Amino acid sequence: MYHILVVDDEAKIREVIREYAEFEGYGVTEAKDGMEAVELCRQHDYDLCIIDIMMPKLDGFSTCKEIKKLKSIPVLMLSARGEEYDKLFGFELGIDDYVVKPFSPKELMARVHVIISRNEKNSGQQNNLMTFGGLEIDMTARTVCVDGTRIDMTPKEYDLLFYLVLNQNIALSRDKILTDVWGYHFYGDDRTVDTHIKMLRGSLGPYRDYIVTLRGLGYKFEATEKE
Repeated sequence: MYHILVVDDEAKIREVIREYAEFEGYGVTEAKDGMEAVELCRQHDYDLCIIDIMMPKLDGFSTCKEIKKLKSIPVLMLSARGEEYDKLFGFELGIDDYVVKPFSPKELMARVHVIISRNEKNSGQQNNLMTFGGLEIDMTARTVCVDGTRIDMTPKEYDLLFYLVLNQNIALSRDKILTDVWGYHFYGDDRTVDTHIKMLRGSLGPYRDYIVTLRGLGYKFEATEKE
């Protein structure tokens, strides 16, 4: 059984999500604030966290940051605000989806299913160590080393790099990257992909050119030997 952690200071919201999630066959644990959620993640493993942004003690963004320091758990963010800035900031933190309140519980469950299914699929694919010159990528451990030095990246940078590497030498459009990495239900645009590619290139340092820009289309991972 997949287990979801629902983090929201509104008891009614938690109750509604629990009802629909349990009906779909998920186990559910509730947390009324970010501090409690971080402590629960420290002690237990979850397949997904649904986190509200506006909470006392520790807001949703900060909660997500702290949880990501502990474990690589997919996160779906809830918010009463739908500003683009909030969404982009959340995705830069590595969240998997963003849902604006009020929401349809059925749609929320559909998004939950997509995230968990995608994460399960990625986990099955990420079972090997790949090296490209001085760039070492361990998909099982979710680690990346550049010339022997481990590099810290955001969760979404890891997801994006692994996706590009698994599809190396294949031309990938921005739309396809957005769909496959962020999911069908993400309402972002090309700028989201471009922003994360820029961040990823910065993390890869001397191997940044392995990510090739295809003008008017998108990107591809092409590991060529350096002169």
